[in-house]
Amino acid sequence: MALEVTDLRKAYAGHEALRGVSFAVRAGERIALLGPNGAGKTTLIRCISGRIEVSAGEIKLFGRKLGQPNAATQLGVVPQELAIYSDLSARENLECFARLHGLRGRKLHDRVDWALDWIGLEDRASDLTAKFSGGMKRRVNIACGVMHQPGLLLLDEPTVGVDPQSRQRIFDMLDELNRLGTTILLTTHHLDEAQERSDRIVIIDHGQVIAQGRIEQLLEQTVGKQKRVTLEVEVEADGNIGKLPPGLSVHNPSGRIIGACENLADELPAWMQALASSGIRIKNLELQTPNLHHVFLHLTGRELRE
Repeated sequence: MALEVTDLRKAYAGHEALRGVSFAVRAGERIALLGPNGAGKTTLIRCISGRIEVSAGEIKLFGRKLGQPNAATQLGVVPQELAIYSDLSARENLECFARLHGLRGRKLHDRVDWALDWIGLEDRASDLTAKFSGGMKRRVNIACGVMHQPGLLLLDEPTVGVDPQSRQRIFDMLDELNRLGTTILLTTHHLDEAQERSDRIVIIDHGQVIAQGRIEQLLEQTVGKQKRVTLEVEVEADGNIGKLPPGLSVHNPSGRIIGACENLADELPAWMQALASSGIRIKNLELQTPNLHHVFLHLTGRELRE
């Protein structure tokens, strides 16, 4: 295992921020750690990175208990706050963090060149990072955290405050890093990206893991996989829609019919044919597929951005 967290607890002045968190990450996995604000995500990342001492429980990195000699040598950390020097160039920042991780000579030079190519800033290597956009600073920030080629990378909100194009670029970078063998654990407020860009999802709330697994498993355990179909139809003057086929029901008297189905290809055509046979004309159709957003709301009762 790349990471094993067992019954982890952390208390601040009597408040228990983490209350027995347990989960594991296999080598090569991409894990999205989700939870509402105040759920304990950042505290958990800080405990794993060794930035704060745990109250109880155990953390193992590639089989070594955190705190033992060399246990954290394969760990890379990218905090939510930018941790680069604005009065240094991109290259100088990368060289600085490479030296902090013990790189010297040709290995340092090669690693810096690789990083500049990876983040797409070779042509801006000599520019001060103070002149960079938010997205460019984020890319340098991430590169500084992987100069020593860690086996496990922790990222706390790596795309916070950047535009959609920059978010896409950053996740493409992380995908490439994962293909090269790096295990990734990240927190994010972007549920669509968490669903599309992770192998498994861990959801915590009130300092506890409340669900974990692949998106298909989480859907099965919570809201189910049925798709919601909403049909807007023409209504008679008296407001009567008429007889509906099995599986459909009137949502309200304004001409909206709803249904839920798992096999859309079979059930939707049958519904539409039955409605047409009954003289009911369809004006519009909306399809809603269950996703991570629905799972998150079901489990926490709160939007992720709250």
